[in-house]
Amino acid sequence: MVEIVRLNTVLDKVTNGTIKNFDGVDRVYYDGYWIRNYDIPDTLNRKKLLIDQLTRRVFHHTEPGINTPGDRVDEVRSAYEAEQDRYQKRVLAAMLAGALMNRGSDILTHMVELEEIGVSVSAENELIKECGTCFMGALEYGKFIRSDTGMEGLDELWGEPFKVFTMPMEQYYASRYIKIAQTMSEIDAITDKLSSVFSRTNMFGHLMPIIMDLGKSAKFATETLRSDSRIIEIWPRFVGASDRILDTKVNFDKDSPRKQYALGKRGMQLIREGVELITSHSNSRMPMPKSTVDFLERSDIFKTKYGLQLMQ
Repeated sequence: MVEIVRLNTVLDKVTNGTIKNFDGVDRVYYDGYWIRNYDIPDTLNRKKLLIDQLTRRVFHHTEPGINTPGDRVDEVRSAYEAEQDRYQKRVLAAMLAGALMNRGSDILTHMVELEEIGVSVSAENELIKECGTCFMGALEYGKFIRSDTGMEGLDELWGEPFKVFTMPMEQYYASRYIKIAQTMSEIDAITDKLSSVFSRTNMFGHLMPIIMDLGKSAKFATETLRSDSRIIEIWPRFVGASDRILDTKVNFDKDSPRKQYALGKRGMQLIREGVELITSHSNSRMPMPKSTVDFLERSDIFKTKYGLQLMQ
């Protein structure tokens, strides 16, 4: 598996969008990373497939129950407008966002079917306008949706299908590669921080090779589309590294005092939080700057408070 290359952009001046082949794999450069390059969709059918993939992905990361069929938009909208309880109204707004997203996708499906039988659909067609209105409405009501993990980034994910529909594909793909580079940068920051805190300790040093492998495999998972056949090789390595870390025990000396066991528990909890954050980055393929900064700060506090004890 080809290593993802990190560059010092001050010393290695490469223009964003530059494509280069590494051992048979085309990669495109953005903001310090060479990322797996994919062909840009050039037909309405391929654009529709991309929107379907993005829609499934965003529903995977949202709270349960909002994946409402597109043919229930009017019903859900009426319930939302009539509801007085603010808690239930919030849920109905989220359900309306889901219904609008699905209706936009449904309309796009029919447009593709028309094109397949030779019927051309112009940009001024009422179907196109209605599709855009649905995606725009989904974006508006999407602010009421909650993430299934409570972490940031859902608003970015929810806006992706709308971007595909409205933006030139070259511009959309450039924006995605930038987000992937930002995500990889945060994954590196988390793994580097865990290494700086724990790598020279007897209790946790044995975990460092697995954590570094998790970081590498998370970046591979981040850059690889789930529809890509190579995910069969990449995904087990990524999830396996995460599971291996969670199954690995802290090393204690036989005569370790009780306070060392308490310290080991705290350290393992911090490592688990880092693993969870890396996993969330890779699953969403989106940066999470607030969550990342918070984790890095908590790691620094941990190191300042317990660093000397960790070395004993």
